[in-house]
Amino acid sequence: MSNSDIQRINTTAVMSAVTIFNGVVYLSGQVPKQTDQGIEGQTREILATIDALLAAAHTDKSRLLSAQLFLKHLDDFQQVNTIWTEWLDGLATPARATIQADLVNPDWLIEIAVIAAQA
Repeated sequence: MSNSDIQRINTTAVMSAVTIFNGVVYLSGQVPKQTDQGIEGQTREILATIDALLAAAHTDKSRLLSAQLFLKHLDDFQQVNTIWTEWLDGLATPARATIQADLVNPDWLIEIAVIAAQA
């Protein structure tokens, strides 16, 4: 195997937003672009970004294998869970970890990274 069998999407000098290998799609941690929003707005924005990146990788949230949610404030846990379950809307849930984290940008309230199987 070589690097030619690894696909990368939205690559910068630092990272790729999406890396695909052997039928598995790895998304880097997604963060909000609109930092003036509260936890609900930031979470919904990130989930929409995840939907778009998964589509670019020819898969969708029904194929999620794993998710890691990084919250600045654990007080936001229930609100994020409500939005998360609405977003999944009855789909099978992935393995998941939720971690309290001091995020790189102090205005970020949440960061989400997921892994999915390709469709």
